[in-house]
Amino acid sequence: MANDPREAARAKEAKDTLERVKRDHESFLGSSMGRAADHFSGSDAPEGDKIELWGRRIGRTLSLFAVIALAYWLGYQLKIW
Repeated sequence: MANDPREAARAKEAKDTLERVKRDHESFLGSSMGRAADHFSGSDAPEGDKIELWGRRIGRTLSLFAVIALAYWLGYQLKIW
């Protein structure tokens, strides 16, 4: 039974599937984190405009804190925390 070609084919297919899942998972997580980093760093600001760049960074950071605070407040109101 150890030399069964069907078992070898199933084992190869299983290994290929696991490798594909691992690769897809890493690329999804990496691309999401990369986009978030680009967003919060203000990389879409016009080139050479430091005021615009820092304004976007500060605004986006404050909005993140506001979302966290509102989520906490909602949880407190719903007695989750």
